[in-house]
Amino acid sequence: MKILNKLLAFVVSSIMAVNLVMPAVASEEQNKEDGIVILYTNDMHNAVKKEEGVIGLASLVAQKKALEEQGKTVILVDGGDAIQGGLIGAVSDGEFIVDIMEYVGYDVCVPGNHEFDFGMEQFLSIAENSTLDYISCNFKDLRTDELVLPPYKMITADGTDIAFVGITTPYTTTSSTPAYFKDENGEFIYGFSGDNEGKDLYEAVQTAVDSARSEGADYVIAVAHTGYGEGLDNWDATAIIKNTNGIDFYLDAHAHLTVNEKEFVNKDGDTVLLTSTGTKLQNIAEVTVSDSGITSRLIDSIDEEDEEAKEYIESIYEELDREFGKVVANSEVDLVIYDPETGDRLIRIQETNLGDLCADAYREVTGADVAFVNGGGIRENIKKGDVTYMDIINVHPFGNMLCMKKVTGQQIADALEHGMRLAGIEEDGSFLQVSGVTFKVDTSIPSPAKVDEGGTFIKIDGERRVYDIKINGEEIDMDKTYTLASHNYMLKDGGGGYTMLDEAELVLDEIMSDYQVIIEYITESLGGVIKAGAGYDNPYGTGRITFTDGKLSDENVPGDSTDVPDEPEEPDTELPGDSTSNNPPTGVSVSFDTAIITAVVMGLAAISLKNKRR
Repeated sequence: MKILNKLLAFVVSSIMAVNLVMPAVASEEQNKEDGIVILYTNDMHNAVKKEEGVIGLASLVAQKKALEEQGKTVILVDGGDAIQGGLIGAVSDGEFIVDIMEYVGYDVCVPGNHEFDFGMEQFLSIAENSTLDYISCNFKDLRTDELVLPPYKMITADGTDIAFVGITTPYTTTSSTPAYFKDENGEFIYGFSGDNEGKDLYEAVQTAVDSARSEGADYVIAVAHTGYGEGLDNWDATAIIKNTNGIDFYLDAHAHLTVNEKEFVNKDGDTVLLTSTGTKLQNIAEVTVSDSGITSRLIDSIDEEDEEAKEYIESIYEELDREFGKVVANSEVDLVIYDPETGDRLIRIQETNLGDLCADAYREVTGADVAFVNGGGIRENIKKGDVTYMDIINVHPFGNMLCMKKVTGQQIADALEHGMRLAGIEEDGSFLQVSGVTFKVDTSIPSPAKVDEGGTFIKIDGERRVYDIKINGEEIDMDKTYTLASHNYMLKDGGGGYTMLDEAELVLDEIMSDYQVIIEYITESLGGVIKAGAGYDNPYGTGRITFTDGKLSDENVPGDSTDVPDEPEEPDTELPGDSTSNNPPTGVSVSFDTAIITAVVMGLAAISLKNKRR
């Protein structure tokens, strides 16, 4: 190594000159002073501003300057998933974050799967026009079989050549929107060397490493948006390291793991250390390159902020505040979660037109057969007229991520039973708003969906109250496989207690945030206008969910009315949509006599409903 050669030459000349050897302590101090420091971030997901639990990029700049004052050479590296994950990214298609990263002065960036969430054209524009140097050794244009980005970047510091090799997970095509990687005929034109049981990926990595070595790299550091662990199979860090050689250190991303210097073994049996900082700037990694090798540590807090960087970031957030009020669409109808006649919250107890629209957005964006959105996750009306970013964000404020699974008809039927278990009785945040499926609910039958104390589904025990289930107009086949779109809260995190979906195959993994889903649906699929006559006129929905009192009785759509009020009343409450009303939906026939109904209503009125988050 060049630093080692210089040091050896210095020691030899010293011995020859004064016939003594430099003490070991002095040598270690010299190495410390000569060290090259890499400050590494990964999976920031828009968390660039300092707050509790978030270091912030102004503090990263302060750390960089402090190290430079000590005589260090500092290199800034990011492992991907920086431009997406919050409002600041959503309203600017990632460009606000790019502006901040340019200001901070990142030297090397690797695209994670979420760098593509605003479309291929947008990412390629960022890569071409920004000062950020994006690299990836396995991101290919399949039409030409050529790499889209440079496979590595060589940086010379203090006479040492360090090659940073970029790796992007092949899961990117399903962890972002698949259509972004296809042509107009639906054929993939971009890929990430994900074929041949991992061998194509290993070859791409090895080719880049060998090329960097032949160019004279003293060290090769992988900057890899790959992750490691269960479910990542042949494409994770473990497999890549095991099937390659020549990588000196592995800076990892994607799995949101916080780990420092975890040991892996490469193809030659040598140890390769891996470090990852978690997510949302909870930590940064300080990686030191010296003649003795590469070491790292994680930093979980930095008190200081660089004042100039802080002011610049705050100026971007001021621009963000202005963007919140930007009109992105127009609605010719009122879209509601509250009853326009009474002001009571309906979204957690029956179908509404806004619930229909949200579910439609999930289904349209993914192309799924069916979509579910829990009523508790839809939080505010959209009024007729101009629709702003803030209006849409207020509908879906949680930042949940769009996912899709392969499920059986039986799993869908069980999920509907679980979602309808309190229908006609009381509000429930796990009540389902749906798209692609219609069904009926016999409210005279007690729910057979059994749950634990926390409301988590256990089993179906008893006669089913959900019947006449049709998927896209055809009777449901319990053994058939369908695609189901929802968000990570329900499909991955157990939100709403939908455990019957836990083991289903995940085919799209967190491809965009919930408010982005609505924005894309309204602006792209609906042309920016929610038109009267397009299926969302009736505040009580289109009859996807029909409640009955006995399977042979007349059927009624809750709240069905041919008169749509012009001005919905706002509820007189402190929290949006908070209501103590537990009355059954308007129009529902319940098989209790009047005395029992009165007793139930009075009893429930004495209990404050739980204001669940979802």
